[in-house]
Amino acid sequence: MPGNKYNCSPVTPRTRVERLLRERELRKSNRSFQSSEEARDGNKEAEILVNDSCLPENNNLGLPSEDEFLKGAAAARAFLGDGCQRQDGRPSKQRLLVVANRLPVSAKRKGEDSWQLEISAGGLVSALLGLKEFDSLWIGWAGVHVPDDVGQRALTNALAEKRCIPIFLDEEMVHQYYNGYCNNILWPLFHYLGIPQEDRLATTRSFQSQFDAYKKANQMFAEVVKQHYKEGDIVWCHDYHLMFLPKYLKEYNNKMKVGWFLHTPFPSSEIHRMLPSRSELLRSVLAADLVGFHTYDYARHFVSACTPYTCSCVSYWDRL
Repeated sequence: MPGNKYNCSPVTPRTRVERLLRERELRKSNRSFQSSEEARDGNKEAEILVNDSCLPENNNLGLPSEDEFLKGAAAARAFLGDGCQRQDGRPSKQRLLVVANRLPVSAKRKGEDSWQLEISAGGLVSALLGLKEFDSLWIGWAGVHVPDDVGQRALTNALAEKRCIPIFLDEEMVHQYYNGYCNNILWPLFHYLGIPQEDRLATTRSFQSQFDAYKKANQMFAEVVKQHYKEGDIVWCHDYHLMFLPKYLKEYNNKMKVGWFLHTPFPSSEIHRMLPSRSELLRSVLAADLVGFHTYDYARHFVSACTPYTCSCVSYWDRL
């Protein structure tokens, strides 16, 4: 393509979104010659979208049109880049900082300054380890308590060989942030189980301390990201453990490219409004440049939950 600074060979679109983008470009270039065929393609494209159940039958509720859906897909592609080689010979790989609660390796201490590392099992680990077109660094908690400086230095050095950067959380932080707010509040609510009600008074007393620990842990993650961030890096935050992280990173550098992806369902707004301090969490996630969900329904639930706190939620569809 004229004016493209990358040497990329054309490839067959692998997904429905890529095919729709390609078809739209072709229709624009051939509009003056194939107007009738363009109309038929438009009808076929609309039929595919309906049959796929990706978009609703009407748009009377402020849901995204086809153009808005394609703009969001194009934004995601632009956000992640294409990994093509540059003509000027500079390194082709985009630096990507993957930030998740857990690192993709499990650590077991063998001695005062010796650690054994093994690749962890899990869908997120398996998926992201396949990102060969990026120069990736993984930032997260190692899953072990390391109270001494010698052990922390040894583990940091061992993880560096795996392109991993550890965050060290003490036992009380893990109890309040991870076992408490993440797994006792957010996870059940996002899976439609509601907030624990066995002891309402105990839940009320512990909620604030768990929420404060959650925010503090997110700040700790942000501090480590700041130490390793270089201009032009993409920061990809993952899951309900790090909903405050996009806000903290944007406060540090508003030009930083930040994405956030949720690996669980996002509940309907009726369920989500049960969560105290929900507006803080939503506004923090909305600080990201790109927000991702597993399904269209989860994205729709997120937009509905944001409605009371934003002037126009529809304007956020190009970032989902």
